[in-house]
Amino acid sequence: MQERFEYALNPEKLGAVSSYLCDHTTAHSEFLLVHSQYKAETGRETDRGALFFQIRQAFKPGEITPEEANRIGYETAMRWTKGKYQFFVCTHIDKGHIHNHIYYNSTAYDCSRKYHNFIGSSFALRRLSDRVCLENDLSVILNPKLHSRGRFLHYGQWIGEKPLSAKQRIRLAIVAALEQKPADFEAFLRLMDESGFAVKHGRGGVISFLAPGQEKPTRLRASTLGAGFDPADIWDVIAGKRPIPEIPREAPAPRKVSLVIDIQERLRSGKGPAYERWAKVYNLKQMAAALQYLKEHGIANYDELAAGTDAAVERSHKLAAELQAVETELAQTTDLMGAVVDYAKTRPVFEGYKASKYSKRYLAQHEDDLTTYRAARATMKEILDGGKLPRIDELKEKRRQLAAQKKALYMEYRQAQDAMREAVTVKANIDRLLGLTDERTNKEQER
Repeated sequence: MQERFEYALNPEKLGAVSSYLCDHTTAHSEFLLVHSQYKAETGRETDRGALFFQIRQAFKPGEITPEEANRIGYETAMRWTKGKYQFFVCTHIDKGHIHNHIYYNSTAYDCSRKYHNFIGSSFALRRLSDRVCLENDLSVILNPKLHSRGRFLHYGQWIGEKPLSAKQRIRLAIVAALEQKPADFEAFLRLMDESGFAVKHGRGGVISFLAPGQEKPTRLRASTLGAGFDPADIWDVIAGKRPIPEIPREAPAPRKVSLVIDIQERLRSGKGPAYERWAKVYNLKQMAAALQYLKEHGIANYDELAAGTDAAVERSHKLAAELQAVETELAQTTDLMGAVVDYAKTRPVFEGYKASKYSKRYLAQHEDDLTTYRAARATMKEILDGGKLPRIDELKEKRRQLAAQKKALYMEYRQAQDAMREAVTVKANIDRLLGLTDERTNKEQER
């Protein structure tokens, strides 16, 4: 019991807490005290059944604040126990959604009875929780999905294979905050902070939000969160100049096409009948994915597929060459900047060395600086190749532009590489289907 309560009261997770007929900091001892009083008054044992019960209650991301969630949990617990049992409510904000942990004693506070769980209690509790949420204008799951055995899916399964991303949770929280019509931008930031999204202030007035469970904050700007989520847009919404932005739907995970399995080859290597059945189903799925790819790209014949694959391979290789050239130029610019700085720092030392008529004593005293000077001069001569030395401000601007170009090229290259791999895989599957397999050619293309 104590370990469970310590988990619930973990300050790193806790957003709000409330209690009834007990103090949450000493609930463990107070629950056991009521058990002892019950045993003394009735002579019945209390250690055979459950010492306490727990309820977990989750809410839609961005729809509620920790304080409101705690109030909802308190009301749910009060109506469920009818005010006869001690309980306390811990609201956690460490996950993608705000949720309550409700703990209530299994023995009534007046020692008149013990709580007995009953068949269908989970359904009754869900109906009560839904009723309380609807009374407070909160979302509920209208049609919970079932497992094949009749059990309900847990929350993570119900929302899909992948939970909401941190960006999507921030968008939902922003919309929820704007719906409350804050008076100004500072009031909007306070609402975001109260919703569990920490506000981070960066250089130049940059605003970022850190969602619960998120490691790095997400910047408030349109390029990150989408159209309508720029600080200027938020200002306009608060001033009534534009409507609340719409939340974009997150794109599903991209479909991946894998190479079909050579079943006969695997069977010869020792695989059994079960593997053969699995491989046939797997191959059918891959062929279906390949045909879907042809349909999405409007490819009507094999020549178009071959041409499209060659174009994807050529584009990927071209972008790789461009990216390599930019990286090389960026490295040279960085090296040149470092050489210029070292040259400027050590040139007075070299001038002193010349003034001393190349004294051995002076050389011994400043050998490290003179070595740095010679290395910097050699680097500048190699990179410039007789050209004019640019100013340091020009080098900084050039490096900034090259870094931005590299970042854009890298993103484009990653997309082109994924498109090339998918095209090569689809072509290989179609070749196998048509009896034109040439794995060496496909591997060479992908390389």
